[in-house]
Amino acid sequence: MYQVPRHKVFISFHHEDQTYKDQFARLMDGNIVDKSVEDGDIDDTLPTDTIRQKIRDEFIADATVTVVLIGPCTWQRKHVDWEIGSSLRDTKNNPRCGLLGILLPNHRNFRTIRRNPRLIPPRLADNCAGYDPFACIYDWEQHAVAIRDWIHRVFQRRNGTPPNNGRQQFKNNRSGDCWRGWSN
Repeated sequence: MYQVPRHKVFISFHHEDQTYKDQFARLMDGNIVDKSVEDGDIDDTLPTDTIRQKIRDEFIADATVTVVLIGPCTWQRKHVDWEIGSSLRDTKNNPRCGLLGILLPNHRNFRTIRRNPRLIPPRLADNCAGYDPFACIYDWEQHAVAIRDWIHRVFQRRNGTPPNNGRQQFKNNRSGDCWRGWSN
């Protein structure tokens, strides 16, 4: 029987969804190697570019998959956008990660048939579109075996369909009820 390997997973999320992030980490303990940034790992008084570099070089660089936990306000967060963008780049020091979105139960589109792409991070939405998308989105699940399978599938796809990383990075957090096509 084929055993799915333990992947190094960077978890991207909005701090308001910390409870779900903690549940995810407990659920997946032993199934993944958690490469996430924890409170206190990075001095938030550092310049923005330094914070971005630390996240990219010290956490994402060693990951093989980025999981985005999508709550109601995740699409607004500049750090989530930066983390997704860094995960999609393929450089000598930072190979590309597979990309997986998981809709949380507190999200308006959780367990709906038609999802509004403007309620998920724009860079993630860009990569879930089309016939052969780079990334996948699933609804929150409490079964580690299913999630481990999702993670492995996006890991295997990471060098297939090229990702779309052409959107300019957020300079600031966003507000409003959904994103509306701005480019930075």
